[in-house]
Amino acid sequence: MPRLVVVSNRVAIPDPTGKGSAGGLAVALREAFQARDGLWFGWSGKVAANPSAEPKMTDKGNVRYALMDLTATDRQEYYSGFANRALWPVMHYRIGLSEFSRADYAGYLRVNRTFAGALARLIRPDDLVWVHDYHLIPLASELRALGVANRIGYFHHIPWPAPEVIGTLPGSQDLLRAITDYDLVGVQTERDADNLRRGILQEFEATQRTADVIVLDGRQTRVKGFPIAIDVSGFEQAARRPATHRLLQQTVASLGSRSLIIGVDRLDYSKGIPERMEAFERFLISNPGQRGRVTYLQIAPTSRSEVPEYASLSRTVSETLGRINGAHGEPGWVPIHYVTSAYPRNVLAGLYRIARVGLVTPMRDGMNLVAKEYVAAQDPEDPGVLVLSKFAGAAEQLGGALIVNPNDKVEVAEAMSQALHMDRVERIARWRRMMDVLRRYDISWWTDAFLKELAGQRRSGKARSPAPV
Repeated sequence: MPRLVVVSNRVAIPDPTGKGSAGGLAVALREAFQARDGLWFGWSGKVAANPSAEPKMTDKGNVRYALMDLTATDRQEYYSGFANRALWPVMHYRIGLSEFSRADYAGYLRVNRTFAGALARLIRPDDLVWVHDYHLIPLASELRALGVANRIGYFHHIPWPAPEVIGTLPGSQDLLRAITDYDLVGVQTERDADNLRRGILQEFEATQRTADVIVLDGRQTRVKGFPIAIDVSGFEQAARRPATHRLLQQTVASLGSRSLIIGVDRLDYSKGIPERMEAFERFLISNPGQRGRVTYLQIAPTSRSEVPEYASLSRTVSETLGRINGAHGEPGWVPIHYVTSAYPRNVLAGLYRIARVGLVTPMRDGMNLVAKEYVAAQDPEDPGVLVLSKFAGAAEQLGGALIVNPNDKVEVAEAMSQALHMDRVERIARWRRMMDVLRRYDISWWTDAFLKELAGQRRSGKARSPAPV
């Protein structure tokens, strides 16, 4: 079995204390690394004045971790600049928030070129290379220029927008060409796959050999949907454990007979947290009998605080929260509880299980694993109800949820009311429908499906020159 080489912006080295909260990618790749030897390459998260051109190597189990430091300029231009202030908003259909800088774009390409140079020296001839997410779109192009002929796959974790949307971003044509240097490109949904294929066909003299294969300059790239999944059985087990964590015990005690509505998101404008709070306010206004009988808990760890748009979002959320709680709260009852701490999986699983409603209403999301985690954590005999945005990739799989338009606060409010009043028979039927999908397409399926597809790909044609810095 060939060695697996994973490349991602950040590298998740296992926490020796076992206390760390692994992100979704770390949990997903744990499955792949259990089956084979591996190398995980990426940014260490550290900034150095004169970083080494060679990665720092660390071995844990059968995986070798290769960590690269960045300069402060690299971090600003590659990560905070082009990746998160230009690419991210466009990918989430927020064109008005995208800020393009030629210096940032040059930094983005430069860091990808630096990573490729260091990584090429570590790749063996039979390695399978699996690159992750929007920070590293040009990486295969840079590796090909260095003579790397291995099969290289790419998985795009966030939405891929329609051609007319991605086309607003300067440099997008170079990125579309660069992505065709991958043998296999995985996206979350067939809608994303169709958007990407159409974008390539419209920009270049490419042809479509089959439904999912694009040929450009004599080389073929397969673009397919591989909806990312969760460790379903692990999450079920975590949710069944006794509520021993302090937060869980305090939440249960404070709720009393009240119903809990829960939202869990990283603080990001794509998640629609202020809009969700206002929809909850609309629910309270439309259902005065629910005042004092329901509590909405929003967990939203902060991120990217150095990006101005995120600082502005934090202020907006705080102002919305204060206004709603001030206008509708009563002695002994606060309508919305807002927490910015991150919690480990076992705590979240316990909170999901006691929540009557899971409120997952992003304005746009690649998949949204919280929706899947909420479903997996439910009590089979008395499950809660998932309210899910139609613009989350998970909506294509979780048809048992109440699917809503997050831009329509009245519709979201009505879905909350429907969820809270739904009878047990219907709740169980909806839950079983979703669990059947989650169990069939779990995290093992995701890793196996992508890697088997990648292993079957064959390179053809000559390497193209990467985009100039």
